[in-house]
Amino acid sequence: MCKGCCSVGGCTVHWITKVLVIIGGVNWGLVGLGMLLGSVSNWNVVNIVLGSVPVVEGIVYVLVGLAAVMKIFGCKCSKCVCPSCAGGEGSKMEGSM
Repeated sequence: MCKGCCSVGGCTVHWITKVLVIIGGVNWGLVGLGMLLGSVSNWNVVNIVLGSVPVVEGIVYVLVGLAAVMKIFGCKCSKCVCPSCAGGEGSKMEGSM
């Protein structure tokens, strides 16, 4: 049973993956919206901002993809795993990756 400790936050990697997934989601939402509205212009924000440097644009896409995979499996570090929710100190979840 959680004792309210889960709302404390997470590690730095957790927050970076959260931001990258939000950036990716908003970007794809705008691309889809632009397609549905029949817009001729490019609504891909990552391409607009980094289009002049294709290598960096590709790196951003790879990082967003890796962040999504990390969100699927979750972070298992001591800052992100609540010992109370994971079943105590002897839990199998704690420390495993």
